[in-house]
Amino acid sequence: MAEHEQDDQQSEFDLRWADRAEHKEPSARARMLAARWKHNPPGPVPFRADPEHVGSRRRSPWISTAVVLGCVAAVIVLLGYIDFRAPY
Repeated sequence: MAEHEQDDQQSEFDLRWADRAEHKEPSARARMLAARWKHNPPGPVPFRADPEHVGSRRRSPWISTAVVLGCVAAVIVLLGYIDFRAPY
């Protein structure tokens, strides 16, 4: 067998051996967070946090629709004006 094939078989064996390991070491980030939370645990966090801008008034969807339609109408008028002014 070629040396390359032996390396492939050896690395495949090593991966299978590592996957069957009973204990897997946590990642560096997991270890860091565990150490940090040991002395200063995080507070409870709701599944869906309340929006921060509860007091602000929402704009009506009709106003947004009117603004969009107004912009479209302005573009149509502008294009018509440019076409009207263009020499033939």
